[in-house]
Amino acid sequence: MSRIQQRFAKLKDENRAAFVSFVMAGDPKPDTFAKLLKGLPAAGVDIIEVGMPFTDPMADGPAIQLAGQRAIAAGQTLKGTLDAIATFRKGDDETPIVLMGYYNPIFNHGVEAFLKDAKEAGVDGLIVVDLPPEEDAELCLPARAAGLDFIRLATPTTDEARLPAVLKNTSGFVYYVSITGITGAGSADTGAVEAAMARIKAKTDLPVVVGFGVKTPEQGAELAKVADGVVVGSAIIDTIAGRLDRKGGPKVGLIKNVTAFVKSLADAVHSARG
Repeated sequence: MSRIQQRFAKLKDENRAAFVSFVMAGDPKPDTFAKLLKGLPAAGVDIIEVGMPFTDPMADGPAIQLAGQRAIAAGQTLKGTLDAIATFRKGDDETPIVLMGYYNPIFNHGVEAFLKDAKEAGVDGLIVVDLPPEEDAELCLPARAAGLDFIRLATPTTDEARLPAVLKNTSGFVYYVSITGITGAGSADTGAVEAAMARIKAKTDLPVVVGFGVKTPEQGAELAKVADGVVVGSAIIDTIAGRLDRKGGPKVGLIKNVTAFVKSLADAVHSARG
């Protein structure tokens, strides 16, 4: 079993939803990011999504766009991101890590080299938001062959005709986008998410996690009652941004503040089912 499968199996036995955090690699500085990454599992994070900074993040809202800009300005590269994950793996061989982002940095790195380097670094899965199922031969199928899960997004506009194509080569888990639009916009509606969970689960045995529009522990707890996992990204990025000085550097206590907020989210998600 992969790390992702193992984690979901463990949580299922415990009757708990997964708490999934998103952080941008290199934000606000590469060394601060490395410390934050190391601290997330102790704060209760079950799966870590690591964003790959990119200059044209079309699906991301302002918070994550700015995080990517900060990371790029600080010198973060794809190689640096993989190096940080490899360093993390020296102290943690259990927490799944999923790289999330866009195809361009992977293409520039070279698909074959990227898959080899990602696997060696300890990456478990990929979410590449701008590669539709029609392009599975480009990266999805090679990633699966290399032993990496390829996690696909389903959205409120993914209808019954489209859903089978989305699910066909997906592995690890399905990421349900709870709102239409960019990250950090609006709030998830629990009733609508519950209906979507039922619709997707009728077509797959994979766990289904929900993200986009989850900002508070209370929202996370509500969604954890109906989904297999809850993802929080923009709210964590906003917490990081709120602890930066005028020059964009981390203030004293940033890691402590961010991990405390993450723990409040994780605790709410984990305790939602009683």
